[in-house]
Amino acid sequence: MSSHPVPRVSNPGTALIAAVDIGGTKIAAGLVDGAGTLLHRCQVPTPARESAESVFAAVAGAVDALAEHPLWSEATAVGVGSAGPVDIRSGTVSPVNIPGWRDFPLVEQVQKHPAVGDRPVVLGGDAVAMAAAEHWRGAARPYRNALCIVVSTGVGAGLVLNGQVHPGPSGNAGHLGHISIDPDGEPCACGSRGCLEGLASGTAIARHARAAGWRPSGDDDSAVAVARAARAGDPPALAAFDRAARALAVGIAGTAALVDLEAAVIGGGVAQAGELFLAPLRRHLDSYATLSYTRGLVVAPAQLGTDAGVIGAAALALAATR
Repeated sequence: MSSHPVPRVSNPGTALIAAVDIGGTKIAAGLVDGAGTLLHRCQVPTPARESAESVFAAVAGAVDALAEHPLWSEATAVGVGSAGPVDIRSGTVSPVNIPGWRDFPLVEQVQKHPAVGDRPVVLGGDAVAMAAAEHWRGAARPYRNALCIVVSTGVGAGLVLNGQVHPGPSGNAGHLGHISIDPDGEPCACGSRGCLEGLASGTAIARHARAAGWRPSGDDDSAVAVARAARAGDPPALAAFDRAARALAVGIAGTAALVDLEAAVIGGGVAQAGELFLAPLRRHLDSYATLSYTRGLVVAPAQLGTDAGVIGAAALALAATR
């Protein structure tokens, strides 16, 4: 269990929300005040390939660690962001990257945690939570209509429409990673084929680079290592990032044509490559976002980094319980 120290105590009279962000790699938990300041954070690995019970035990462990903090008693609600798809109506989740969770009753299980007590539990998708965080405290603040995208092991996204986060009835609106952009493409774990996630994710970048002849200098063959090689001018590595950026540009342009956006905010591990990824993304977007109302779409890096999921889960809970 890793944790961050508390930078300050909460302000008297300010709401305090407990939040959990569940992804395929890590489970982060934190305490967030009503101004969106993360006061405390802890993190555990996600045993994503283990049983449903083992995965939830890790979630419960993160909540246990959070409940030991002196500010826990001030928390008025628990926000939970999970990899999806989610179903906010039934409180269940079926993350593509956590095979043991299919229609898993996450809200019910969190509510049963002894430390949670009678606090309301509010569920949201992890990418919707990221959108809520970036709209509240990050790069999407200036915009009333934005697409906030997480490009990491997978690709997720959330929408801000007319100044409000738009989760949709099930909580999955904006699920960009599983829009098919290549009808003849490779099968996807979601059951479809040619999904954006299979072309633009960090996993896809590393896979395409290897297929094109890139070889890591050590044991690290992740997208991070591909990024290092690309910065050094390695042609297959550069081509892998360009290919991913082009695929993401197709998805963003299609979304902009559909819902009329002002900005696309890009976060997640792949976005940490900075202009190596964002520059070709902007270039390709110019080729696909050609309608008068889609041209000039702002592409901006996310500002909240790995804290976005926790802050966003808190934002969703705060909005739902006001």
